[in-house]
Amino acid sequence: MDKSKSAVVTGVSSGIGRAIAACLIDEGWRVFGSVRKEQDAASARDALGETFTPLVFDVTDEASIAAAADRVNTALAGRTLDGLVNNAGISTAGPMRYVPIDDLKWVFDVNVCGVVRTSQAFMPMLGADHERTGKPGKIINMSSVAGKISVPFMGPYSISKHAVAAMSNAMRVELLLHGIDVVVVEPGPVKTPIFAKTEALDFSLYEDTEYAECLERLRRSAQKLGENGMEPEVIGKLVVQIFNETSPKTHYPTLKNKFTRWTLPRLLPPRRLDDLLARRVGIEKRRQ
Repeated sequence: MDKSKSAVVTGVSSGIGRAIAACLIDEGWRVFGSVRKEQDAASARDALGETFTPLVFDVTDEASIAAAADRVNTALAGRTLDGLVNNAGISTAGPMRYVPIDDLKWVFDVNVCGVVRTSQAFMPMLGADHERTGKPGKIINMSSVAGKISVPFMGPYSISKHAVAAMSNAMRVELLLHGIDVVVVEPGPVKTPIFAKTEALDFSLYEDTEYAECLERLRRSAQKLGENGMEPEVIGKLVVQIFNETSPKTHYPTLKNKFTRWTLPRLLPPRRLDDLLARRVGIEKRRQ
């Protein structure tokens, strides 16, 4: 393997992950990117070129992660891995009163446990193995603004992304021992397939509940947010910036209209923010 910088990026079949891989490659990096299907591996390889190596694994499958890690380890030939971007994730929606526990476990398994599994597999290459040559690398974990500002009916997703941020904060201190930095990126709405999937979610499970009309409003709102969101390349360029910085910030909330959608909501009294979020999806407080 040549001496260009190298990174592993999960979830590169589309959206943010594909943009991150492309931006790193444009800057001269060698990228190993995960997809779940062989056909996605071929598509990604064709799109990203010779300095991209597809890895077929699922972040819920420890055996496939271990096999991918062995492949990267062989390619590195004793050098450190410069970066790991834990981007793979899923979203689901529904009222917490009714959301199936299996759905909640599924989101948590992918979005949180998947980050832990993947990080553990690549930590020796990032610098936990002190016998390697080269500087320790960085881990970038994709959280979300929804991890700090929970949107009604997106509870499972918000819970998982809040957990990613909390887990990252613990990892960052623990990995000081090995010189590995951990940074959290918290995107707002991005023009990616995850919003298309949210718009197409099957809410039939809840159509006979008191939340049916509210969920339809959520569907329309999510679609609009996706259509007006940031381009994925904004996040890709941010990842390149973080990897290039010696002392990056620990958290990067990144979204359009940041003051009105991030700064101001977090300054509001919690009950006032509750009222605004409830109004957005048509929830009215029951009067005694």
